[in-house]
Amino acid sequence: MSTIKVDKIEKRTGSTLTLGGPGTAVTLACGSTQTGFGRTGTVDWCTTAKTSPFTSVSGNGYFINTSGGAVTVTLPASPSAGDIVAIKDYAGTWGDACKAVTIGRNSSKLDATCTDSTRDTANESLTLIYVDGTQGWKSVEEGTGFIGENFICASGGNAVVTCGNFKTHIFTGSGTFTVNSIATTAPNNIVDYLVVAGAGGSGTAGSAGGGGGAGGFRMANSLSLPAPTTSPLANPTGLPVSAQAYPITIGAGGAGATTPQPNNGANGNPSTFSSITSTAGGFGGGYDDSEGDPGGSGGGGGDPNGPQPNSGGAGNTPPVSPSQGNNGGEGTGPGGSDGTQASGGGGGAGAVGAAGTFSPHTGGAGGIGSFIADAFIGPTAPLLEA
Repeated sequence: MSTIKVDKIEKRTGSTLTLGGPGTAVTLACGSTQTGFGRTGTVDWCTTAKTSPFTSVSGNGYFINTSGGAVTVTLPASPSAGDIVAIKDYAGTWGDACKAVTIGRNSSKLDATCTDSTRDTANESLTLIYVDGTQGWKSVEEGTGFIGENFICASGGNAVVTCGNFKTHIFTGSGTFTVNSIATTAPNNIVDYLVVAGAGGSGTAGSAGGGGGAGGFRMANSLSLPAPTTSPLANPTGLPVSAQAYPITIGAGGAGATTPQPNNGANGNPSTFSSITSTAGGFGGGYDDSEGDPGGSGGGGGDPNGPQPNSGGAGNTPPVSPSQGNNGGEGTGPGGSDGTQASGGGGGAGAVGAAGTFSPHTGGAGGIGSFIADAFIGPTAPLLEA
């Protein structure tokens, strides 16, 4: 290959200057610029993928690899009519909100708007042509409009489950949910949540005691998923978030009474996310006029030492709407010559605890939980019941 280095080529005669001959392709190296030739609606593709922020050059196409994180491509400054830039998802990663591509307009308009664009569709390709100062850069892609929706980018949790455009961050222990960046549209900055507190411990009365109440159950379902996908306790309004760290506290269950003597159990511990607190489950009562304690769901009443029942603890304490739990069942007093009595079951998210019965001598069943189908948290996550 020969190289000719000159600063200027001029015609010798006539009005036509010909470069190359029949069947010869005349190309400009990737990254080079030209003026005066105009555009044919095509670009010269740079086949070395871009992995970090860069400023594009008119006439070039770029493969952008966001496997290592989001990339910003800045459009040319002071563009002229007919300038053209194209981009393509190199690794199919743009669909991850944390690995999207941002198109910086560089003071020009994008589709007649003064807003940068975030591209968050996997395997997307996009061609932009500068039209004029009114419309700015126009997209000639097929499919959706130019300005695409985007979502928050967040991290944290013991597991992250992806289902379509949705991600569920699952915490089985305390930690931090960090919103690294937010969406440009307010509705996409609202998150749903499922927060369950620790249950209360059961009481003891020698051989029996009230059951502990379930931890408070609080859930948002702003997606309006139909039953039985969601719980009847779900709040239809999610929680708005901003770019910051949100501490997550996962409450442990309360200890059950262990001594053979009449004794109450221990309350559970609350779970929190931002302004959402699920109250701990109330303890189950022991013997001798020991009532169940209030909580997210109340504990069951213990064996009474007399004809009067021991009340179960009140659920949804303190009160929130929708309710976070139910009452515990009462412990039932002696009902026959043998002096039999029975303790109550703890309340659950889905129903109250049952009262103990003395004919036959049976402790009360705990209240049922509230079912969450896998459609809410993704098909690979376990089913949840509280």
